[in-house]
Formats: sequence, structure tokens, C-alpha cells
Amino acid sequence: MSDYRIIDADGHVMELDSELQEFIGPPYKDLEWHKSYSFWPGLTMDGYLRSLRKPGGWAGGGSGPNAQDWLRFLDINKIELTVLYPTQGLTHGAIQDHDWAICMAKAYNDWIHNKFMAVSPRLVGVALLPIQDIGEAVKELRRAVKRYDMVGGILPADGLQAPLGHKQYWPVYREADKLGCVLSVHSCNSLRDNDRYLVPNEAAALTHVIPQMRQFTNIMFSGVMNRLRKLRLGFLEAGSGWTAYLIDKIEDRLRRVPPAQRPALPSELLARKQLYFQCGEESTTKRDIELLGDDCLLWASDFPHEATRTDMKKLVKEHFTRKDLSPAAKKKIIYDNAKRFYNL
Repeated sequence: MSDYRIIDADGHVMELDSELQEFIGPPYKDLEWHKSYSFWPGLTMDGYLRSLRKPGGWAGGGSGPNAQDWLRFLDINKIELTVLYPTQGLTHGAIQDHDWAICMAKAYNDWIHNKFMAVSPRLVGVALLPIQDIGEAVKELRRAVKRYDMVGGILPADGLQAPLGHKQYWPVYREADKLGCVLSVHSCNSLRDNDRYLVPNEAAALTHVIPQMRQFTNIMFSGVMNRLRKLRLGFLEAGSGWTAYLIDKIEDRLRRVPPAQRPALPSELLARKQLYFQCGEESTTKRDIELLGDDCLLWASDFPHEATRTDMKKLVKEHFTRKDLSPAAKKKIIYDNAKRFYNL
């Protein structure tokens, strides 16, 4: 186990309005702040309580981990670096006010750079994009990658007016291809349809995977990836067990399309190393590797949403001691693939 190097492909910051306020630009920075309302649409729109938890689960005493908390977590678990995604910001796609969406994306990107990335190169940021205004999203992706050395941009899996394959979003894909960076479709606690579930664990079983399946399918049928060879797409927070099943269904349908009009098959994009999926301690990982190969799977801590300082070592040990995965596959999942995906 000590011979392995580890990259965390998906960790989280827990951005607070009180910290983001410092980075909010005009004309909003001069407005009076009514603190009973959040800057974001809100992760609790599905009706489940998340603000009260058992003590000790989150670093930072309930405020979320700061840069030093994160570095301690990396040191304790012998992880080289983490790629950080937002928490409240995952609902950014549901913001209706386009000007505010632009402002919040810029504020978040300035905040994560100043508070985390500037502290240590082991803390790597992914940019929030105001896809409510595609021109501004393109500019913000370019600014974040070129100015702040971020590894790419986040695409929300839920809360959108149209799914991510629609041509209105294509300029963002083209810009990411030009920059040679990633676009990560990251799930959140779904803003839609969770009122249909009976208990929180029922919602948790489906809230990430259903939006990811919807977005993946729409992107694959759209043809947006046909001519883009540098862009790498990631689908995070929903595991990988759904991918082989859905790719099989999609390719069956795509092969019915005349070759001249046919979008690139997912298997072609996998061969080009342009598709990546977060996997965890799923029992399906061996099957996923058999069907998809071992170049497309990423290991993630999800700290501090799920993992704590005390149980991450156990999870890492379980990965390395799995009998159903080869040593080569384990190494790729926990290090090599993330390094290639993010171009670290």
C-alpha cells in the first residue's frame, strides 16, 4: 500500500456566504445583505435537513474545512493532492438572475483561488461557470484556466433549463477543447422530484445518478464531442455502476443513425480517453473495468461530505486490498487516471 501514490479526484469546499461576500463585485457589493437568505438557490430545496449533523463529521466545527484542514486531511491519509469542487455552488445552474449568476461564479472562483489554491499547490480548483450566459461562461472558463491555473470548469447536473447537450452550451465545450482542459458534470442533491421519495436514504440512492444519466445521454446524442479531441468530460458523484448499462443502451440506438449523421460513440470517446467517471467502493467496479476498461475511472474522497479523517484510511486500505481488481487497475484508478484527466 505504501508504494502507491494517491490523487483525490473530487473533494469539496464548503463555501459560506460570509466568506464569499468579500469577493462579490459591483453592483451587488454595495447592497445591504439580508442574512436570512442565502446567495445560492440552496441544497435543502429537496426538503431534507442538512444543517444539523452529528459532531465530528465535518472539519472546521461545522463551517467546513479551510485550507489547513484540507492539508491535514491529505497528510493523514497520504494523499498527494485534491481537486476541489463546491458545495452550495453545485446549485448554481438553478440561479434565474443571469447577472447574479455571473457575479457569483466570479466571486466563487476568486474565493477558492485566494483561500485554497494560493495556500498550497496540493489544493486544485475547478471553476464555477455562469452557463446562464454562454458568452460569459466562455470568458470565465478562460480567465480561471489562464489566470488561476484551474484545471477546468463545472457543469451542473441539475437545475438547468435545458440539458447539457443542447447547442446553446456548445461554445463552452469548444473553449474547453481549445484550452485542453476538463469539463466536469457534477451532481448535487437534486432540486427536482425529490418530493417523490419517502425517506432521505431513498433520495440519496437516486438523487445523483438520475441527473447524471440524463446529462450523459443528452451529451452523447448531441454530437458535440465529434470534432473535439482535447476536451475531457468527467461525470462525478454518482459512481460508475450505471455507465456500462447506459452506454450499451446508447450505442444500440446510435448505431441505428446513418453513419454520416452519427454522433461519436461513447466507446470511441473512451478509446480517445475523453470520458471519465468517479468510482468508489462499488461492487460493480470489476465489471465496469471489464466492459469499459480501466483508463476511465477516478477515485474520490468526497471529503468532507461523506468521509471523515478517521475513516478515510480504512476506505483507502479497502481499495488497495480488493481481491477483484488487479494492482495495475488499482493504481490507475487512484492516481494515473486523475493525473491524465486533470492534466496535473
